[in-house]
Amino acid sequence: MAVDYTVIAVYLAGMLAMGWWGMRRARNKSEFLVAGRRLGPWMYSGTMAAIVLGGASTIGGVGLGYRYGLSGAWMVLTIGLGLLALSVFFSARIARLKVYTVSEMLDLRYGGRAGVISGVVMWAYTLMLAVTSTIAYATIFDVLFDLDRTLAIVLGGTIVVAYSALGGMWSITLTDMVQFVVKTIGVLLLLLPIAVVKAGGFAEMKERLPGDYFAPLGIGGETIFTYVLIYTFGMLIGQDIWQRVFTARDDRVARWGGTVAGTYCLLYAIAGAVIGTAAKVMYPDLASADDAFATIVKDELPMGVRGLVLAAALAAVMSTSSGALIACATVANNDIWSRLRGLVTTGGERHKEADEVKDNRAFILIMGVAVIAVAIALNDVVEALTVAYNLLVGGLLVPILGGLLWRRGTAAGALASVAVGGLAVTGLMAAYGILATEPVYYGLAASLTTYVVVSLCTRPTDAAVLAAWRARLAGHAPGDRDAPETAATGTTPAHG
Repeated sequence: MAVDYTVIAVYLAGMLAMGWWGMRRARNKSEFLVAGRRLGPWMYSGTMAAIVLGGASTIGGVGLGYRYGLSGAWMVLTIGLGLLALSVFFSARIARLKVYTVSEMLDLRYGGRAGVISGVVMWAYTLMLAVTSTIAYATIFDVLFDLDRTLAIVLGGTIVVAYSALGGMWSITLTDMVQFVVKTIGVLLLLLPIAVVKAGGFAEMKERLPGDYFAPLGIGGETIFTYVLIYTFGMLIGQDIWQRVFTARDDRVARWGGTVAGTYCLLYAIAGAVIGTAAKVMYPDLASADDAFATIVKDELPMGVRGLVLAAALAAVMSTSSGALIACATVANNDIWSRLRGLVTTGGERHKEADEVKDNRAFILIMGVAVIAVAIALNDVVEALTVAYNLLVGGLLVPILGGLLWRRGTAAGALASVAVGGLAVTGLMAAYGILATEPVYYGLAASLTTYVVVSLCTRPTDAAVLAAWRARLAGHAPGDRDAPETAATGTTPAHG
């Protein structure tokens, strides 16, 4: 394993080096949180694909392929479909808003009264999302070094917190690009063909496995519908995803770059399911389906290649973890802490000067420690991920999409919807169980009903607020102090 260890060590050292280099570019709040809003199509597509394809999509996607065959691709397929829908229908408008968080968007749309409550819900989602990725380090480092679970979580989490805190979104963007390349080579170009060949080819796989393994809907219609509800809609409203949209330099990059990333996700989904199906042929009696990825990598790949593929799995986990971490810290600082201290107005502008990069860096460190601690305490990745998406979809889907699509929606309706949906999902998870489908179904229905009824029973949103909202959607942001300095000098900034 010496060669494999060397590959992994070089990869981890490279992540830290990227963090250090990114620190030189993160000179202000815009650079630190949204990479100066100037990513070009190549970097935007790569970093967007990296953030949505994490450990659950890689290790979990292969595990679903092992359990259900080709229909195991549906979880990651719904993620890709959500990213495509976001990119085609909403990303251009989102990018024009020139905000930092989803809660700031809600404030602009509804008149500045939804920030803290929606921020708390979004913070809980991003925290649990970061926790799920951090837990996954234990699986990968166990295969690599046979490390104790707690030590593995601390090691992986510390590296992600370090490079994220150093350069913020610039560091994360640079590391994500490396991770995107590593994942593409490791999973799509190496592990996929090797797994199929080792399993004897598709003809042998079809002969040795039941026909259900090759049925498109073998996983079940209800499961697919739940995936759509949670992951496709979750892609439309998550702070971790929106924060990447904010990095696009213009509408075209946000739309077409996201479309490329979504298409890549669809290919990645099919690859994971095929790898898992091949693993079922080679190892029909694994104790856990989630062991399929690690087993096939450890036993079937030659040295060096094995290290690169494990680095690909590590890249998948790190990209999601770092994206969720900076989203969690951004929400905690901008939407909760700063608002509670009275340091910002409803539009997000500070009343007094402060070292904004230092503040956000400190929150990344604080949230990073919290994520590592919670990850050590929890064992079940699926439960943590389910809690995250149930809270997100049940609490925030309706007021966010309602604000974008329904003019009659009001601040009172949005606040009531967040409160009722969030509480309903939480209570129903306690009653039915975290993994049950009822919490998100009934919670979403309660949120939608509350939003419509309360909005219709309250005074419409002030015309001046709606006029300002339409102006921002059209890209006419007043006093946009986040534009790159080069825009004023007429020089051309360096793009991705």
